Amino acid sequence: MKRNEQFVPESPMKSLVAAILDGDTAQSLTHAQNLLASGLSAQTIVLNGLEAAMSQLDAKCTIEDFNLLEIMLAGRAVTEVMKFLYPGGMYGAGIKGKIVVATLEGDVHDLGKNIFKTILFANGYGVVDCGKDCPLQKLIDACVNESPMAVAISGLITPVIPQVKKVRARLLEQGLKNVKIVAGGAALKQSSSEILDVDFIAESAFDALHYLEGLG
Repeated sequence: MKRNEQFVPESPMKSLVAAILDGDTAQSLTHAQNLLASGLSAQTIVLNGLEAAMSQLDAKCTIEDFNLLEIMLAGRAVTEVMKFLYPGGMYGAGIKGKIVVATLEGDVHDLGKNIFKTILFANGYGVVDCGKDCPLQKLIDACVNESPMAVAISGLITPVIPQVKKVRARLLEQGLKNVKIVAGGAALKQSSSEILDVDFIAESAFDALHYLEGLG
């Protein structure tokens, strides 16, 4: 069993995934509450419930006949479950450092970014959210102004890859050689850190968190 994983009761977790994919916020919250009450950690529920549902949403976003309303409703359910699992998480003091997060220009999907942002807040990091469909210059300006320890880039679709490849060079132009670059999301996970010119490619939001914690 990998670090921080717990035994997961399959049927209740599947029920949570199904409720999210149905866009049923009330049922999603009920299942999450029951799973937490059963002794599972918020991290386990995120990894095996929310991120499992997101993986299926990712697949829908790559086909031509996906239903935008269905994805929006599922996204709302995910957001409400995150608020329940991490109450007050959006008010983190940032005592461990500051992270700039963004989904770069050309990609308007931000569920993964928002989940990661909440997890960062809940674990003591300050977050500067540049949003989705973010121009590269906006990201670089945020780094210049905030001097973060890292930049976290989410990418669901492959057209953002050329943008990701430019980030390090643009940071170096500003003298920000010590800012680490973390990438995640369906499209970016299919590549390598060498090709993208990033320091780390995360398999999940918590994978990225563990990397940041290892930076000391």
